[in-house]
Amino acid sequence: MAKKPSAAAPAAGRYRTGVYPGTFDPVTNGHLDIIGRAVKMVDRLIVAVAVNIGKGPLFSLKERVAMCRREVATLKLNGTTVEVLPFDNLLMDFVTGHGADLIIRGLRAVSDFEYEFQMAGMNTRINPKVETMFLMASERNQFIASRLVKEVARFGGDISSFVPAAVYRDVRAKYKT
Repeated sequence: MAKKPSAAAPAAGRYRTGVYPGTFDPVTNGHLDIIGRAVKMVDRLIVAVAVNIGKGPLFSLKERVAMCRREVATLKLNGTTVEVLPFDNLLMDFVTGHGADLIIRGLRAVSDFEYEFQMAGMNTRINPKVETMFLMASERNQFIASRLVKEVARFGGDISSFVPAAVYRDVRAKYKT
């Protein structure tokens, strides 16, 4: 009897590229958890760091890309190639331009799902060949949001359990506390 492939394994001979997009301002333990789990699903993962000026980022695009690269280098990558790249165009154009067929999104709560569901529907309409996969945040990271990390840090609160040590130092340097 032939061995049945696992649900996470791509079809035989298929090379799967996924894109995990976000602002990553700053990259949190929650982001790194999703990356660490996503590498089990794909052969190549692109962490796509969005310009997203509308969010008023604390860190420049160049700083966020460097921060993500540094933190991704600390992860166990399961043999998966991981690239961190900036993007400033339509996500679907970025995804197809890099030969990806999967968008990976993290969900923390029901409130995230509604927005992400709409985005997935829009992306499917734009390109039905690209799938969106949602990964639930692990229990220890469900409440972590970059926006909240920045707010706590801005008021001098302790963010050390929400971000890696180097990111903690980066954020503290921005707020000079």
